[in-house]
Amino acid sequence: MEIIAKICTIFKDMKIGIIREGKVPIDKRVALIPAHAATLKSSYNCEVVVQPSAIRAITDEEYVNHGIALQEDVSDCDVLFGVKEVPIQDLIPNKTYFFFSHTYKQQPYNAKLLRACVDRKIRLIDYELLKKNGNRVVAFGRFAGLVGAYNGLRGWGEKYGQYALKPAHECRDMQDMFDQLKGIDWPADLRILLTGKGRVASGAVETLVASGIPQISPEEIAGYEGCFWSQLDVEHYYKTNDGRPFDRKELFADPSGYESDFMRYAPFAKLYIAGHYYDSRAPFIFTREDAKQAEFAISYVADISCDIDGPVASTLRASTIADPFYGYLASEEKEVGHDHPEAIGVMAVDNLPCELPRDASLSFGSDLMTHVIPALFNGDEEGVLERATECADGALTDKYAYLQAYIDQA
Repeated sequence: MEIIAKICTIFKDMKIGIIREGKVPIDKRVALIPAHAATLKSSYNCEVVVQPSAIRAITDEEYVNHGIALQEDVSDCDVLFGVKEVPIQDLIPNKTYFFFSHTYKQQPYNAKLLRACVDRKIRLIDYELLKKNGNRVVAFGRFAGLVGAYNGLRGWGEKYGQYALKPAHECRDMQDMFDQLKGIDWPADLRILLTGKGRVASGAVETLVASGIPQISPEEIAGYEGCFWSQLDVEHYYKTNDGRPFDRKELFADPSGYESDFMRYAPFAKLYIAGHYYDSRAPFIFTREDAKQAEFAISYVADISCDIDGPVASTLRASTIADPFYGYLASEEKEVGHDHPEAIGVMAVDNLPCELPRDASLSFGSDLMTHVIPALFNGDEEGVLERATECADGALTDKYAYLQAYIDQA
């Protein structure tokens, strides 16, 4: 409760800054769009400013038109909202920051960032840790799914020359991206599996529905002729390793007693879209040995989850928005060109929401306004901010004390 009290004290007369993204590669998203900033300013009677940015998808002029002042130096702000990790050299001491820090899982590449936040007495509130009833309240997962499925369709068309799609990042918005899918004569061999049922997979479903490709149930896959897409949940692609009945709760609690059952679908599909959440304790969905089998018919993988050398064997590395595709030669377990005739095509972009920055920012900011912003002004009644605060006042908070050794070695 001590943190809550301090938040209330600091945020009594608040000035909020929307910061410019500084991480490379460039990210065009923003935490709060102009309409959100204007609503925040008027509803809570606080001051809101935005750092000028030449790279942001939403222009400085759009903020000014909504009555939000541009301010280069945001050192007089109490709270600063970004999206990706803030470069260490840009961190302002004694401020409250909201951004994706990618530190709570002890990611080695960001240990110095968390160390710097502690040393500079920054209160770091990580978006990924903002939860209610155990569920995240702000995320970009839906947009990863939307673009990931689109990129999978685009990659297939590029590899096999059957149709052409404009890159998502060249589309003005989501509707423009969906419009690219209209009127395409989808080839009969475009038979699609989608794994997952969460935000990412739901986004992928939106794109597949927009494509007009027929959806079928998992039970219809083996005997179906022609183009289709089908969504597999965990009970379809995992099974118990001793023949006992499948237990969803048991799988999520301890997946050690389960193995992949994905190969029962692999002979009947060609494009696989990986939109599931992966637990590192769980079995791989398909292995490098699986991909070598004659019955493994999948020739293209759009790995939205993008776990390197993980559950999807063909994902050797993350790809980029500028160069999204490569090939995986299963027989030699190596990367080859995307157009290699024997290769499995791979799309493994790891920052997919950046391709639709305007829509993604609108959705993300709306969630912030609904679930997070009120907590800044009501004393954090539900403890949302407290639970997501990794460090404050020069120390890790009790919940994240396990990160001490992680930052000590930074």
